[in-house]
Amino acid sequence: MRIATKVLASALVLFAGVAIAEVEATDPVVIAQKDLMKSFGGAMKTLGGMASGEVAFDATAAEAAKATLVTGSADIHVKFEKAGNDPASEAKPEIWTNWDDFVKKADALNAAATAVDATSVDGIKAGMGAVGGACKDCHTTYRVAS
Repeated sequence: MRIATKVLASALVLFAGVAIAEVEATDPVVIAQKDLMKSFGGAMKTLGGMASGEVAFDATAAEAAKATLVTGSADIHVKFEKAGNDPASEAKPEIWTNWDDFVKKADALNAAATAVDATSVDGIKAGMGAVGGACKDCHTTYRVAS
């Protein structure tokens, strides 16, 4: 369980870094990509808060956060199909040169998010390590460090 907590904390730091270092995008492609990542950050904040006990468990909010991760991760390949042309983009060009690997990582996030049992705090805790690990794996490879 300690490893899951560390992975969750790392994922939350990654998403927090996005919010702090954000430059305003103007390219609609990049805006859509960033909006997707922001939705993941919000979902992770909700689930992570419940898993850590900082936020009271709310089954409806947990299911909504899970749904955001599941639906959004299934849509990653659509949002990133084109490379945007915007200095605010944090996507590395390797996404498009290693497309199959990128999609594989998106599929891993989808599988991890789908597996989360959002009906209880224990279920959320048990699944968050895999979700955070999938986020970190993709960000390490395909996101420009901020």
